[in-house]
Amino acid sequence: MAGYILSHDIGTTGDKATLFSEDGRLIASGFSSYPTSYPKSGWAEQNASDYWQAFCRSTRELLEKARCAPREVAVVAFSGQMMGALPVDAEGDPLRNMIIWADQRSTAEAAEIEKSVPGDEVYRITGHRLSASYSAAKIMWIRRNEPELFKRAAKFLHAKDFLALKLTGCFATDYSDASSMNLLDLERLEWSQEMLAAAGIPRELLPELHESIEVVGTVRPEAARQSGLLPGTPVVIGGGDGACATCGSGVVKEGDAYLCLGTSTWIATASKRPLIDPAKRTFTFALFRKGLYMPTGTMQSGGGSLKWFKDVLADAESAAAREGSIDVYEILNREAGEAPAGSERLLFLPYLMGERSPRWNPDARGCYLGLSMVHSRSHLVRAIMEGVAYNMKVVADTFAGLGLDFSVIRAIGGGAKSPVWLSIFADVLERPMATLNFVDEATSIGAAIAGGVGVGIFASLEEAARIVRIERRIEPDPNHFRAYRTAFPIFERAYELLVPVFEMLARE
Repeated sequence: MAGYILSHDIGTTGDKATLFSEDGRLIASGFSSYPTSYPKSGWAEQNASDYWQAFCRSTRELLEKARCAPREVAVVAFSGQMMGALPVDAEGDPLRNMIIWADQRSTAEAAEIEKSVPGDEVYRITGHRLSASYSAAKIMWIRRNEPELFKRAAKFLHAKDFLALKLTGCFATDYSDASSMNLLDLERLEWSQEMLAAAGIPRELLPELHESIEVVGTVRPEAARQSGLLPGTPVVIGGGDGACATCGSGVVKEGDAYLCLGTSTWIATASKRPLIDPAKRTFTFALFRKGLYMPTGTMQSGGGSLKWFKDVLADAESAAAREGSIDVYEILNREAGEAPAGSERLLFLPYLMGERSPRWNPDARGCYLGLSMVHSRSHLVRAIMEGVAYNMKVVADTFAGLGLDFSVIRAIGGGAKSPVWLSIFADVLERPMATLNFVDEATSIGAAIAGGVGVGIFASLEEAARIVRIERRIEPDPNHFRAYRTAFPIFERAYELLVPVFEMLARE
């Protein structure tokens, strides 16, 4: 089948619609935003109707911008934010706002599951720790606090699954999104009866499971009228945004790995089996098709740490950037490059929002250690970049200790545009870093890969992954190894010694 691939990435801030050619060229893209509401502290919700309106608006605008006729769209495919809970009725209409991934209201419900299934067993079954971040606890919260609404619910869906429902009338999800719910048996790739029983969630409330590359239906006439698509256009379910970023980085076989250097930052790799860490430091998602998994380690404030510095401590740089009509991050990168490797023993602990993998410590906080009169602003900036790299080294070392290692790490996300930061990563991890032809579009191209494989434009994931090309390798500099090998154990020890202090700071 020839034609264009239309991918929609349903993110936290809006819907990014992207049109790709059958040979993987980016034709055009557009963005339609929607709001997030925060009714109470720790709550985060979105109106699912906003997803549909954004989808229709961005689709029409994109087709017009690209001068693409609806009949030229061969397939629609999705990437979407994960770990949500949207109840819909039998007609597919939302019964309340979607509780999104950032919502933390259901900590009590997550703890309740552990009364029936020990935490170690939950991790073995699902590949994840128990957490209020995941969908199971959110569904339990709705059952407990909104019982009448819960009785009316026919299914609980993720963001992308709601749009697939609006287009096709089918209640469907994929294995990657399902693996973000604390409800999927990761090895069997089926809903876990043990987890469903512990959570008190009937199986019939969950959608049918599919590989990310499967066609789940075609565009219905009414949906076509609203969106501007052609009736009968195939719809491929796609995957969660993390899974799509993985495939969109060209990581589809064991031994490949990538670093996403965004607000949060993670390293993920591809594996033929779930990665079960006895210390539960990492977590694993399903990835696009059966027999493929995505072991992951993530931190809360990677690129977010540098953004904090920009917002709070870089007024002069921001003013200079405005005057020179350049990006303020270019100035910060230049400053970081002026400081030596190791920042002359200045450390930054990048825990501005607590920490996930591998620390799993919500009380952890950020700090500079070792400040002296020799340090300048350039040291402060570089120390942030090095602190994030040290934290990711913990993840990489964990993978290696569990038998998953990789020789080259691909880089995506906004931070991947910084040659200085990528050089720091290469030196700290002692592995080459690689930049790609797609940096900001990784999730979109991942969804497009799913769609293209689903309708036969691409013969396989492996063939489609060739669309993603390594453009440049940043080799590690052995002259910097000594500085970082000296600093890293100090970084680790500093965190260990500060854990009691973080606990004291967290007390009311």
